[in-house]
Amino acid sequence: MWGYLRLELLTVLRDRHYLFFTLAVPVGFYLLWSSVFTAERPDPTTGLALPVDIMVSMASYGALGATLMTTGVRLAAERRSGWLRQLRVTPLRARTVVAVKTLAAMSLGLPAVVLVGFASVVYQGVRLSPGQWAAIVVLLWVGTLPFAALGTLIGSLVGPDAAQPVTIGCYFALAIGGGLWLPLSVLPEAIRDVAGWLPSTRFAELGRAVAAGHAPSPAAGLVLAGWTLLLGALAVAAYRRASVAR
Repeated sequence: MWGYLRLELLTVLRDRHYLFFTLAVPVGFYLLWSSVFTAERPDPTTGLALPVDIMVSMASYGALGATLMTTGVRLAAERRSGWLRQLRVTPLRARTVVAVKTLAAMSLGLPAVVLVGFASVVYQGVRLSPGQWAAIVVLLWVGTLPFAALGTLIGSLVGPDAAQPVTIGCYFALAIGGGLWLPLSVLPEAIRDVAGWLPSTRFAELGRAVAAGHAPSPAAGLVLAGWTLLLGALAVAAYRRASVAR
């Protein structure tokens, strides 16, 4: 299992597209938005200072993208190449393969969180306690679970040609609906009505709560856990079907 996990990580880290889109883009967006939105009053929804709120949003956006985008497209390509059928003759069970891909995807979300946080300190002088920084990193790492499962589900269901647009569509929908690009307070009421049930909204809430100095709400944990269980079960079932398909 650990050898397979190492192989998954090395494969993705060799991908220059990953290094740019999942590391450079969130940092670039943070530098842009924190320069454009310079109001001194706190965000009306989160109560956080804008540089801190934007930092959490872009760190969440980067972690979500790294986790989702590096899973679905690659898995769909592995289906076409026959790699999944090769894995089936190994001792690895379907749930083990899905677990490894999930762990690899989650690990790739960490650099985005760290780099956006570093940029916020250097560029905007954001100051949080060491405990807050550690909690934000850990919570945003654990919180990527449902997105890793979603990527595995997409890669198991659709072909390589459709995997990228489907994944990007889910990525953008989750980012917009979760208030990662724009504050929820300025979004249409229809989006705000469903935002509380989206994993991306609750995902960002983990970091915002810690940055504000208090623990995340139980509702955030329950929503994320529910999505993780649902998407994880669907991903395992879809992977089993895909691995035997010819």
